[in-house]
Amino acid sequence: MATEIERKFLVQTDLWHPPPTGKPIRQGYLCTMADRAVRVRIAGDAGYLTIKAARNEDSRFEYEYPIPLPDADEMLNGLCEPPLIEKIRYTELIGGLEWIVDVFSGDNEGLVVAEVELDYEGQPVELPPWAGLEVTRLPRYLNANLIRHPYRLWTAEERLPTV
Repeated sequence: MATEIERKFLVQTDLWHPPPTGKPIRQGYLCTMADRAVRVRIAGDAGYLTIKAARNEDSRFEYEYPIPLPDADEMLNGLCEPPLIEKIRYTELIGGLEWIVDVFSGDNEGLVVAEVELDYEGQPVELPPWAGLEVTRLPRYLNANLIRHPYRLWTAEERLPTV
C-alpha cells in the first residue's frame, strides 16, 4: 500500500526565489469527501489519475497511475468539479530532501505553498529560510478543499491562520 507522509508550509515569498524552470499543473477532482479524493492531473505533458485517502493526521494512502493525456484533458474539461487547480510547481533539494513549491494561479492566485515528502512520520526536517507557517494539519490548504473554497474568497483571518 502506498503511503504519503508530508509536511506543508506557507512560503515567505519575499525570501524565496523560484528556480529557472517550473512545471505547469492543471488538476481537478472527480470525487471529494472529507477523508478521500480522486484527482485527475496534467503535469507538463503527462496525465495522471490519483486516489488519496486519510490514514491518520500525518499520512495518507496515495495511489497514482499514468493515463493518456487526451483522457486526462477530457476528464478535466468535462467531468471534474470546477474550478480547476492551476499552479506552477518548482522543486528544490534542501537538506537531502526534495521540496516542492506550488505557486497557484486562477482562483487560488496569491497562494504559495511548499511541501516536503518524508520517509517516515516524525522524520527530522531542515527547514529552508523561506518556510513560513506550517499548515500541514489545516484542511483548507488541501488542493481538494481549494476547489470548494478558493483562496480568492478567503477572509483576512483565513489567510493568516494560527496553528
